[in-house]
Amino acid sequence: MATMMQWEQLLSLKRQGDTSKRLRREQDDTRLGFEVDYDRIIFSSAFRSLQDKTQVIPLSKTDFVHTRLTHSLEVSVVGRSLGRLVGKKIIEKHPYLQDTHGYQMNDFGAIVAAAALAHDIGNPPFGHSGEKAIGEYFKTGKGQQYKSDLTDKEWQDLIDFEGNANGFNLLSASRPGIEGGLRISYATLGAFMKYPKESLPKKPTANIADKKYGFFQTDKDFFQDVAKELGLIPNKTGNDIGFERHPLAYLVEAADDICYTIIDFEDGINLGLIPEEFALEYLIKLVKGSIDVAKYNTLVTKEDRISYLRALAISSLINDAVNVFIENEEKILKGEYPYALTDQGKYTAQMKDIIDLSIKNIYQSREVVEKEIIGYRIINTLLDTFCTAYNNKFDGTESNYDKLVLKMLPERFITDKMNLYDRLLHICHFVSTLTDGKALLLYNTITGNTKA
Repeated sequence: MATMMQWEQLLSLKRQGDTSKRLRREQDDTRLGFEVDYDRIIFSSAFRSLQDKTQVIPLSKTDFVHTRLTHSLEVSVVGRSLGRLVGKKIIEKHPYLQDTHGYQMNDFGAIVAAAALAHDIGNPPFGHSGEKAIGEYFKTGKGQQYKSDLTDKEWQDLIDFEGNANGFNLLSASRPGIEGGLRISYATLGAFMKYPKESLPKKPTANIADKKYGFFQTDKDFFQDVAKELGLIPNKTGNDIGFERHPLAYLVEAADDICYTIIDFEDGINLGLIPEEFALEYLIKLVKGSIDVAKYNTLVTKEDRISYLRALAISSLINDAVNVFIENEEKILKGEYPYALTDQGKYTAQMKDIIDLSIKNIYQSREVVEKEIIGYRIINTLLDTFCTAYNNKFDGTESNYDKLVLKMLPERFITDKMNLYDRLLHICHFVSTLTDGKALLLYNTITGNTKA
């Protein structure tokens, strides 16, 4: 077993179904494979649907609040900076990567940017409460009836429905004529996989890579193919599958942590949920080394002042995460770094203070709670209606109502799945790809609510 991951393997340009090797030095630099990944994600319908998915404030009518789309673009920009800064130092430290293989500093940036762009692509409507609502339909709702016909791991996939695993499926699952989904390079898929393990055993260790899971049982074989190609280090025994993280996954995670900590906070201030003086008190700790006080004092509006501090804060956190990564590069390559980068930086305490304030004032605000409650009802109703109709069709017991319901499935979801787990997961995939608005529209149709 490899005791240390190798960068030239981790930066694999291979795509699903490739029969010959893709070498970096033979790449066309005007259409680098990792940048093709970015383009494919941008043009995918799953990415497009993020424009109407909640970041924090669900179904918000406020114009400047972030959606999952704007959040994903911002995480991608931060990820690109993290990747380039790390790439520069890695190539200085291991010059053979450039001299022998042709890798460039910007390759690291392109991989992290593409993986970060896709990091929320599998998230259902209504934010994290959407994930929980899907899980609870099976765990405590009518979906309980299916438990006895599924394996433990299949059941865990459903009751712990996970946006990360759903994202891996969206990026890589084949459909007729579309082999390998978006056919993303293995390096980008590796960086995308924050939790390279199955749904069971659940949280077997305190290692950050074991916190959640990263693939459904249906994607198990392909996932293992990716992990093997990249040379990820296995960390499970027996029939359980799990690996240490791809090093660049730490940077994707850091980009996400930085953005949601600082930018959700900024949204909260601009919405009036957090007083501006709090913002100054909290953000100033992150920027005291870089703030131009004279420039700051010329800014007239609250929005401009907060925007200036936010930009400096993100820059401070990027540089800190890069330092933590480089200091721990060897441990990371050996699979011996069980932390998030932002949990080990010099601003960890300040980030925690900001998150705690955001939880209290934003995530638990009445508007958010009300919309989450609506989201639960919508998702529960959609899952029940479509799972019932889809299974009745398979059993040959479909009613006329079931037939009408199934007519509302988009064309790409009209396929026959032979086993129960695949059928249930298929409907979960369908519901997860809906935008907040589309989910509400379907719910209103099903419940006969014509007013909305």
